[in-house]
Amino acid sequence: MALHGELGETSFTDLVQLYVTSRQTVAVWVKTPEGEVGVFHVQDGELVHARFGELLGRDAIRRALNLATGTFRVETNVAPPARNVHQKWLNVVLEETVKLDEEQRTGRQGPPSAAKPPPVKAAAEPARARAAPAKAPKAPPSAKKGGALARTVVLALAVLVLAGAAVYLQKGPTLAPRPASPAAAPAAAAAAPGEPGEIVLGMVGAFSGANRELGRGMKAGLELALAGANENGGVNGRKLKLVALDDGNEPTRAGPAMRELVDERKVFAVVGNVGSPGAEATLPIALEKKVLFFGAMAGSDLLRRAPPDRYVFNFRPSYAEEAAAATRYLLSVRHYKPEELAYFGQDDAYGEAGYSGLCQQMKAQGRDPSAVLRTRYRRNSLDVEEAAAKIGRAGSRLKGVVMFATYQTAARFIQRTKELGASVVYTNDSEVDSAALAESLLQARVPLSEDVLVTQVVPLPTSHASAVIRYRELLAAHALGEAPGSLSLEGYLAGSLLVEGLKRAGPAPDTEKVVAALEGMHDLDLGVGPRLGFSATEHQASHKIWGTLLQPDGTYRNVDLE
Repeated sequence: MALHGELGETSFTDLVQLYVTSRQTVAVWVKTPEGEVGVFHVQDGELVHARFGELLGRDAIRRALNLATGTFRVETNVAPPARNVHQKWLNVVLEETVKLDEEQRTGRQGPPSAAKPPPVKAAAEPARARAAPAKAPKAPPSAKKGGALARTVVLALAVLVLAGAAVYLQKGPTLAPRPASPAAAPAAAAAAPGEPGEIVLGMVGAFSGANRELGRGMKAGLELALAGANENGGVNGRKLKLVALDDGNEPTRAGPAMRELVDERKVFAVVGNVGSPGAEATLPIALEKKVLFFGAMAGSDLLRRAPPDRYVFNFRPSYAEEAAAATRYLLSVRHYKPEELAYFGQDDAYGEAGYSGLCQQMKAQGRDPSAVLRTRYRRNSLDVEEAAAKIGRAGSRLKGVVMFATYQTAARFIQRTKELGASVVYTNDSEVDSAALAESLLQARVPLSEDVLVTQVVPLPTSHASAVIRYRELLAAHALGEAPGSLSLEGYLAGSLLVEGLKRAGPAPDTEKVVAALEGMHDLDLGVGPRLGFSATEHQASHKIWGTLLQPDGTYRNVDLE
């Protein structure tokens, strides 16, 4: 028997919490006064599927959490569709609560997905499970009881926030207290600033917009590395702290954010900045101020000059190396010809770097790169129609597409080209966020047949390598159910490298001491397989690239690239 009620009396949060905590299997239907309809499936106490109008997954949940009025209907023992929510319910509520608080505090608007979409017709109800109906749950509490439950939920969240959990989960900027003005000293030998006993590091990345998961994932991993160090007393007795500022993946915002970190926040070093377009704006500032620029999630040649810029150190291989590995796989493992390949890339430095790597590999094998069909898309857009149409017109002669695209655009491109009849192997570089790409393709019900390959600069996050095991342990301890992922693993490994450099710089580190310590770090076994290190002429720690193939269930398996 279905249960009915008013959202003005029982909030959506209270409603879902009731069935999560009682570990039931239900479908919760909500309807706004304008006729907009959403359905949320709880299976054995876990929220597993969410849809609100045209929104899916987290975007659908975010929309429902903002509802103040409307009606609800709950039906028991309804079989859910394919899973599109992969985080714990409490984790989701914490993230959205912190995000809303930050937006209200700073006056920023939420992401476009939080905006109210146009009303759509009610979707067809899902089929009931064949099992006999379970005992109907008790009706949700009255308005008075609902308010009490809401206060309980808020109190629980507040305790977790005070415990520090929400700081990790926050997607937007985290603000460090302004340190006292440091004593006058040459910029190149700036001592580690911060509160007494603290080293403050900075980061600029996308925490809003279409690429927000890139910044969030990298930040999450960096904070795990710092948390692991802090658990053991910090670095030479000083605790580590990260200040992250949002640039929305726009270079025009990256530069001012970088100047704020360096000039106002007085960070000791910048670590884990996201994206090559942003690096074009932030790197000159780091070099001008002689600030360490470490472990950026960017593979452009700008960060890999020969000889290397003194204050720039990279953990990951370059985009050119990833593109070369993908091209070599298609040519030498799949045995495709150059005229059977296409390239799809972002119309900026990121996309250019990928295309350059493809061309270099073609020439290294004595092939003609001009035979490859090249297509582009605008940064921060989902406009793939022109590129997809070119792939469609090429027809059956195409066998493979090398992509350098972020996850939403990549997923849309794969979906559209398949709809146009393409039957190709797609490759994408590690910056795509492989987990988000898989989830986007599954949500869109794109058929998968081991035809999507993602190159990675880290092992699979399910690996049993020592460093990856430690990463998962820290994730479980500090991330409240966050799933392991390649982006956060990259952040963790880059952060761990920097921590090692800070330790070797001694109890009173300054920039020059850290640079010297890093350049003296050779043949380091961090626990990922290949040995890592730097020198005066080599400022890139790793050249190892892994191949991972997307499976129909959304997981990845290793594949040899040669």
